[in-house]
Amino acid sequence: MKIDILTLFPELFDLLRAYGVIGRALESGILTLKTHQIRDYAKDRHKSVDDTVFGGAAGMLMKPDVLYDALDAVRTPASHVVFLSPQGSVLNQDKARALAQYDHLVLLCGHYEGIDARITNYYVDEEISIGDYVLTGGELPAMVLVDTVVRWVDDVLGNPESAASDSHANLLLQYDEYTKPRNFRGHEVPDVLLNGNHQAIAAWRNENALYNTKRKRPDLYERYLRESGDEGGIDGLH
Repeated sequence: MKIDILTLFPELFDLLRAYGVIGRALESGILTLKTHQIRDYAKDRHKSVDDTVFGGAAGMLMKPDVLYDALDAVRTPASHVVFLSPQGSVLNQDKARALAQYDHLVLLCGHYEGIDARITNYYVDEEISIGDYVLTGGELPAMVLVDTVVRWVDDVLGNPESAASDSHANLLLQYDEYTKPRNFRGHEVPDVLLNGNHQAIAAWRNENALYNTKRKRPDLYERYLRESGDEGGIDGLH
């Protein structure tokens, strides 16, 4: 997978290049990640990328001609262009998995009061948000998107079951996991995980995932019951 990021602060993404899973994917060649300074496409000697809003409004908007030239320099007919925006659909596991199917993503990070609507309306494939709140720029959302999407790219995690068992992968939260010591301050690892019965372990994990979802995210639990057709839920919990 190839990811190009258009930003006013490319140095922020140096963190991703040194970061565990993503760093290894870059080293192995599974992932290519490049940042591009939007200001390089400004046309005046001051390298201006923003201007006042027509009709009068607070703040400044990023200019369409600058953004178009920046996009045009990196995209191809096969590219999928994403604008990180609080107006977009909220990022989730299903969306991350879908984005991982693209060979080339172009991520556009806005700033100031946003970007000219002619860019979002005609030159962006979709807008994505990481939550219903506003940040000062698109860089942090872009990092979140890269991190969650790359996990779904083939061979990045090594074990394909790892991402598939994550929370939200099938609406449910992940089951509890334990490591040594078996007894920590009087809290024991459940016996079922120690007996080597893989069928019993799988059943316990499924039930525990349901329990965690019911307890921590009842909204997801109710959605799971509706979509799975399971009207009973967990004994004593539903």
